[in-house]
Amino acid sequence: MSIFESYYNVISALLKKIADTQAEAIRKAANIIADHIADGGILYLLGSGHSLAVAMEAYHRAGGLAPVDVIYDRTFGRAERLEGYAEKLLKDYNIPPGGVVIIISNSGRNALPIETALWCKEHGITTIAITSLSHSKSVTSRHSSGKRLFEIADIVIDNCGIPGDAVLEINGLPGRAIPTSGIAGMFIIDSIIAQAIENLAARGEIPPVFISANVDGGDEHNEKLYAKYWSRIRGL
Repeated sequence: MSIFESYYNVISALLKKIADTQAEAIRKAANIIADHIADGGILYLLGSGHSLAVAMEAYHRAGGLAPVDVIYDRTFGRAERLEGYAEKLLKDYNIPPGGVVIIISNSGRNALPIETALWCKEHGITTIAITSLSHSKSVTSRHSSGKRLFEIADIVIDNCGIPGDAVLEINGLPGRAIPTSGIAGMFIIDSIIAQAIENLAARGEIPPVFISANVDGGDEHNEKLYAKYWSRIRGL
């Protein structure tokens, strides 16, 4: 079996495990987000380091929701262990009480995602965590509270990854290669968004979904969404 076939098998099994074990949490997250969008709210996402890629999957995306913003860690994870950084980052975003924030952190042990969850709890904001419970439970917190992300968030969705994230054993390599958290995280994010869109449509509403700018009529459709939401979205 080739290495890419091995990886395909791992990813296929992982996505099935997520679908089998995390459906209820995904539906809960989608219900909260659909209610928030229906009330005119903006969904915020935070991912530090490579978790930023998962957050960006939901932002300004063809087929995705328009009222979405990314809390952008411009240090790309270099400051994620620094206590106090989260508050400085969050002050640039107008997240009101009653808001919703998705926090993506595979390990869930560093200060930035933990402090973001604590700040949200203090300000009456609902938090949804996407994290590896296996990894997070195998390590200690790097925050003075002693807590990990899954111990704070209102809804926790397990990306079902293993400690260390990488999964492939390759001869001559001292550790494993190739992670799963990126693919798993994007599958979870898009599953949440899909369910939220269906929920909105089931209410008889027209969900605020972007159409690709590269198909005819896309620009005209999207301009209406920009006019409605873009003044409240900070962007990257």
